[in-house]
Amino acid sequence: MAKTNIFKILSDQQRRDILTMLKDERMNAGEIAEALGISPAALSYHLKLLKEADLVMEYKQKNFIYYEINTSVFDELILWVSQFGGNKT
Repeated sequence: MAKTNIFKILSDQQRRDILTMLKDERMNAGEIAEALGISPAALSYHLKLLKEADLVMEYKQKNFIYYEINTSVFDELILWVSQFGGNKT
């Protein structure tokens, strides 16, 4: 996992909303900002944090940058969290 505190990154509702939108499809920044009703500057800040935590990847395609969720980080997070739960007999 990235060195950034993932739990701190995930504590923000707008960042969780971005991840929820990206779980089904790639989106460009304009589409994300419009869906959330936030300014491009605010979105840029959130995307920067998500990228630093490796939760989001970006792909350049012609004149657009598309964002996609990085599922491998979530897989690692799920494995880590699962060690604290479960039924022990």
